[in-house]
Amino acid sequence: MGSCWSSPSNEYISSGNARTSVSGNTGFSATSSSGGGIGKFSEAASASPDGADLNGEILETPNLKVFSFSDLKSSTKNFKSDNLLGEGGFGKVYKGWVDEKTLAPSKMGSGMVVAIKKLNPESVQGFDQWQSEVNFLGRLSHPNLVKLLGYCWEEKELLLVYEYIPKGSLENHLFRRNPAVEPLSWDSRLKIAIGAARGLSFLHSSEKKIIYRDFKASNILLDWHDNAKIADFGLAKLGPSSGESHVTTRIMGTYGYAAPEYIATGHLYVKSDVYGFGVVLLELLTGLRALDTKRPSGQQNLVDWTKPILSQRGKLKNIIDHRMEDQYSFKAVLQTAQLTLKCLAAEPRHRPCMAEVVETLERIESIKDKPKQPRTGSHSSANRL
Repeated sequence: MGSCWSSPSNEYISSGNARTSVSGNTGFSATSSSGGGIGKFSEAASASPDGADLNGEILETPNLKVFSFSDLKSSTKNFKSDNLLGEGGFGKVYKGWVDEKTLAPSKMGSGMVVAIKKLNPESVQGFDQWQSEVNFLGRLSHPNLVKLLGYCWEEKELLLVYEYIPKGSLENHLFRRNPAVEPLSWDSRLKIAIGAARGLSFLHSSEKKIIYRDFKASNILLDWHDNAKIADFGLAKLGPSSGESHVTTRIMGTYGYAAPEYIATGHLYVKSDVYGFGVVLLELLTGLRALDTKRPSGQQNLVDWTKPILSQRGKLKNIIDHRMEDQYSFKAVLQTAQLTLKCLAAEPRHRPCMAEVVETLERIESIKDKPKQPRTGSHSSANRL
């Protein structure tokens, strides 16, 4: 089974190019209306809230507004280029304005800001990902998951409407270095890691576990206070049934973050998400991308390069992001490195569950040792890349 690998920024790895027809047996139906109508959703996305995080819930029925296409044209001023927030494999994302109570379109600059994702008609997996987003995120409510407000399906137009998260993605703040923007502090990085871990733990805690499948820095959004919110549920899958250890599925995800067992076999475990979390934790520690072909040979894959170093106390400081040298307790960094190693274990059964990851990170956050002093020597060449 061949796989097409692509960059970790916004593309996906996939072993197939099938696209579900809108008229096919999707298990989903909706009415296009400018009113507050609610679509009917497949039972495949339902899950029991038993054991779920106390701060979140899994709704029996989705609570989403069905927008008309004209509504969303109006709220974005006809998808004006000035309102473009970004673009990914699914399509473009625009800033729009709606009334806070009715969600009806409002004048630019008034009411509530929302983010509106518009499907690119050329997107191969577009409808599948749009439907998965609605089916899953439409039922989920948690402080560390982006809130989906509604959707639009009119003929070939497929759109999603989300709460607006002002600071954008973790990827932008961690890697796109702008002299005018303050680098993320150690405390902020730890706070982001804890928030994202809580979001994943919530997904994994229901009776029918939800596997996110595409955990990466670009899918973690930050509010003004650096609270992390997981976004983009286009590749989410229900976990294995009782007695099963995994589900077998088409290989999709992002190169550099996908777990090795999933890449090799197509077997997707709940703890495949834990591996992806470990990669992001490693990026937070080093300030370096999971994959970067501009780095020297042998250092391009961050996990392969740094994994042997994470367990070496004497060498660990050489890979830590030099931009936060005077901020962290080495004890806290050492324990974070140890947790990262556990998350990156080759076999899923050797990785911790996300609830354990949350507990460990919260203990690390409570460490009050005096931050290490900045070194007077030159910085590691690894962190000047």
